Amino acid sequence: MAELWPWLAIAGLGALHGLNPTTGWMLAAAWGLRSSDRRQALRALWPIGLGHVASVALVALLVLAGVSVSRLALQCTVAALLLVSVAAHFWRRAPKAIRAPAGQVGMALWSFLMSSLHGAGVMVVPALLPLCMTGNVLDSGPLLTALAAVALHGAVMLLVTGVMALGMLRGFDFCARRVRRGAAW
Repeated sequence: MAELWPWLAIAGLGALHGLNPTTGWMLAAAWGLRSSDRRQALRALWPIGLGHVASVALVALLVLAGVSVSRLALQCTVAALLLVSVAAHFWRRAPKAIRAPAGQVGMALWSFLMSSLHGAGVMVVPALLPLCMTGNVLDSGPLLTALAAVALHGAVMLLVTGVMALGMLRGFDFCARRVRRGAAW
């Protein structure tokens, strides 16, 4: 049972990240609402997951390499990148493509920045260290164990993000139907 707790912690952190609106479900719901297509909301999960898993994988690889990274330095770097992207968006002389709504690349970058900014990768380190030090997952070594942990974390996060986005779209549909019928709240 002791070997199961780090895996449950990693899955639980994935669920927690999936519930957080800044990590993507709100943007996925907006994509679906803007296009009037729920499948578009589900398509948004790919770039969101890619950005999130890239953030967690970066930290996992740094932990495996033994590199000590200050959480404050990581957050300041990501915050600076975020400010640059916001400034570029509002700069009147910027090309129109920069000011356009985010595409899949923009969504992946947003997910990476938000995951890194709130410390998604750093949060899994306490659960990741015991897994990588014991060398379980059929003695595949710490790299495959770390990759399996990142995959589990990302899968649970995407599942919860998808459920939240679809739930939000259902709520909007319900409200729109009530307004069209003129029903009282």
